[in-house]
Amino acid sequence: MRTTQLGKTGPVVSQIGLGCMGMSGMYGPSDEAESIATIHAAIDDGINLLDTGDFYGMGHNEMLIGRAIEGRRDKVVLSVKFGAMRAPNGAFTGIDGRPAAVKNFAAYSLQRLKTDHIDVYRLSRLDQNVPIEETIGAIADLVKAGYVRHIGLSEVGVETIRRAHATHPITDLQIEYAVVTRSIEEKILPVCRELGIAITAYGVLSRGLLSSSKPAGKGDFRAHLPRFTGENFEKNRQLVQALDEFAARKGATAAQIALAWVLHQGADIVPIMGARKRTQLAESIAAMNITLSAGDLAQLESAVSASSVAGARYDTHAMRMLDSER
Repeated sequence: MRTTQLGKTGPVVSQIGLGCMGMSGMYGPSDEAESIATIHAAIDDGINLLDTGDFYGMGHNEMLIGRAIEGRRDKVVLSVKFGAMRAPNGAFTGIDGRPAAVKNFAAYSLQRLKTDHIDVYRLSRLDQNVPIEETIGAIADLVKAGYVRHIGLSEVGVETIRRAHATHPITDLQIEYAVVTRSIEEKILPVCRELGIAITAYGVLSRGLLSSSKPAGKGDFRAHLPRFTGENFEKNRQLVQALDEFAARKGATAAQIALAWVLHQGADIVPIMGARKRTQLAESIAAMNITLSAGDLAQLESAVSASSVAGARYDTHAMRMLDSER
């Protein structure tokens, strides 16, 4: 497993990370035993970066990971998002980045994860009512106390990145990035590289769109995403077909090519793969052996163009919450 340092000041992590959100119901029902087996297989294969959020399954995901890493804590780097508030029915009700709330969220995460520290801690979305300096300052207090090792960001724009980094060194920015989702390249990625901040990229398969995955009923949040609904989904199938054809010529799967594309964008970009099963994990790891030439990349980016994808990555309400899209 190849490794890279997460930014100038961060930990050494595997070149791909394991995103655990799907193990707690966001994509429909999941198998806990298989989820834990997948985490174990990832660790055995050298993947040490595990990504979660305290709101994934309202704490379920952290408790799952806590069980999975018992006796293996020293082998993993835990990246945890916080701040998203949920109602008993699962609805998202807002973001809380107040300093007191930051420390409260952290206390519960430490308990659920069965650990004495979180390796990278980050606010899931910018709280428009709290200056980012206050939120980062609260996490910095946790760093000083030993409960957090490094500070990350999630889905924020250039101004917020600079203000946060001026308050405390930022290790990485977690943000969506894929061959069909490339908005960070204009402003956000150059600023991160200027400041020595890594990118942990999620959505590299556009939530399964690029691997021909479809929403699995009402429990699958993708049923509400613009790229998976109505005419948009039908139009996007043409892009998926083009990706399938390219992948076939390379002797790979569409998912592997999509992941390989991200891996070719720089060692400072670490894709987070949302595997829920060991078979999906093995497919992702195999993508690390795929080499794409400059000609391959140009051909792929032309056939599967980001400007051709139909639909935004979230619905209107969720898009308004993204500081990165302002």
